[in-house]
Amino acid sequence: MLSWNMDIVLLAILTLIASGVGTLTGFGTSTIMVPVVAFFFPLPVTLIFVGIIHFFSDIWKIILFKRGVQWKVLLSFGLPGIVASLIGAKVILHAPQENLLKILGIILIAYTSFLFYKPKFRLPANVPVGIFGGALSGFVAGIFGIGGAVRGMFLSAYNLKKDVYIFTSGAIALVIDTSRLFVYWGEGTKLNERLLWGFLIFVPVSLLGAEFGKRLIDRIPQKEFRKIVGVFLFLTGVKLLLY
Repeated sequence: MLSWNMDIVLLAILTLIASGVGTLTGFGTSTIMVPVVAFFFPLPVTLIFVGIIHFFSDIWKIILFKRGVQWKVLLSFGLPGIVASLIGAKVILHAPQENLLKILGIILIAYTSFLFYKPKFRLPANVPVGIFGGALSGFVAGIFGIGGAVRGMFLSAYNLKKDVYIFTSGAIALVIDTSRLFVYWGEGTKLNERLLWGFLIFVPVSLLGAEFGKRLIDRIPQKEFRKIVGVFLFLTGVKLLLY
């Protein structure tokens, strides 16, 4: 266990980096933070702590990219994602996750490798694909706290404009994160006092990270954006496989 001061400093730095990358890719806050924070805290505590950080990061995405709303995609992903995340959040409290994480890593590596081999491939941008993608990402978020990678895998198939992609990802994650946080809390997972006080620092730091990520996005050409998301999905898969 780290000292109080080291806890706050390291977690604040991690929050800054994760929020910036999460905004840049449309996912990533939890994907970066969960494996690291889990080294210092029990998994249920890690999931609720990172979930709160992710909650605020989602709000910043919605505010910073508010002109990117697309209701059809949002609803087809979001509604089934809420239900699936509640189920996943229940499962994680009673099941091991190590092998499942590796399987998820293999899937992400295989998918992104295929995309780089067939860059013009697109999943059908229709409601059934949205429902399946939303349910799968919600379930994975409930279990692992990192559903953004799966959500990014499906959303990237729509080839959305940058602001639409980031807003949609943030809005979907917001409703999913809110629902699973209630489950974690209702099942008795609590944060200690020092972590609760730390949010006075973590929340504004997450806003700084989101703003930095937005500035980077504004400099990235639209045609290169999907490639960048694909690279981060691949790296996430490698990290999960080695976790």
